[in-house]
This record gives sequence, structure tokens and C-alpha cells, in this order.
Amino acid sequence: MPDLFAFTDGACSGNPGPGGWGVLLQARRDDAVLRERELQGGEADTTNNRMELMAAIMALETLEKPSTITVVTDSAYVKNGVTGWIHGWKRNGWKTASKKPVKNAELWQRLDDAQARHAVTWEWIKGHAGHPENERADALARAGMAPFKPGKPAKPDAASA
Repeated sequence: MPDLFAFTDGACSGNPGPGGWGVLLQARRDDAVLRERELQGGEADTTNNRMELMAAIMALETLEKPSTITVVTDSAYVKNGVTGWIHGWKRNGWKTASKKPVKNAELWQRLDDAQARHAVTWEWIKGHAGHPENERADALARAGMAPFKPGKPAKPDAASA
């Protein structure tokens, strides 16, 4: 059975602003890449943290069957949230320790549901530090954001094409 990895990243132009998320999924055996798949998407008005969460969510939701996977993120927000903070938030009815609503609660809940199907190991790596797979995930996130950036020509709708 190959080892499965998801390298995830989010990007935002302005915070909030247009944003994108990217995922590089790899199946490996003995450090050799057997298969890989790229995923990307974006939104017109979002935040970097939301895009980081969406990358992790999409990586896990894309898997068709329960899997053992390592999710590699450069987001301490995602890593710390999903491995630590989320337990208290759930106990407190999705409130922080100071009784305030958890930001992005609907995405944290979606991530919690997505990871429940799998055996997930979470790893944090430093972003923009020359890690090849993280750089590819970053490029995918920027590509996912591109259609939403100002100055992009509007796509013609079917009626005017």
C-alpha cells in the first residue's frame, strides 16, 4: 500500500480579498511518487485563513474511501486548530475560551467531519522555504485565485457568446 500525502496551501490578494487554495495529492512508495493529482479553487472575497482551511478540507473530501494520509500545511492556524484548539471549541459549543464564536466555525466543522473518515497525520512546514511540494501547492493556490483578481476580463455568459 503506498503512502498518501496532501500538500496544501492557501493564498489571498489582500486579506480579505480574492483568494485561492491548492492541493498536491501524492501516492508514494519508498520516496518514489507513484501518482499525483492537483486540485485548486478560489473565491472572490475571502481571507487567507479560510483558503488554508479550504485546501485541507478539499484534500480530505476528495478521497473517495477512508485513507491513511499525511496532510502537510504551512499554516500554523490549520495545524494548531485541527490538532488542538478544535477539541475545546467542540466542548464549548463552538465558542473560544473567552466565550466568543469561533471564527470560520463552519469550515472547522467541515474539516472535522472530513478528517473523521480518515487516519490523518498533520505536519507543519515553513512556507516559502524552498520545499518543492509546498511551492507547487502555493502555485496551485495562486492559480485558483487568479480568476477572481481585479482586472481579469469577465467571462462571457452563454447568452452573449
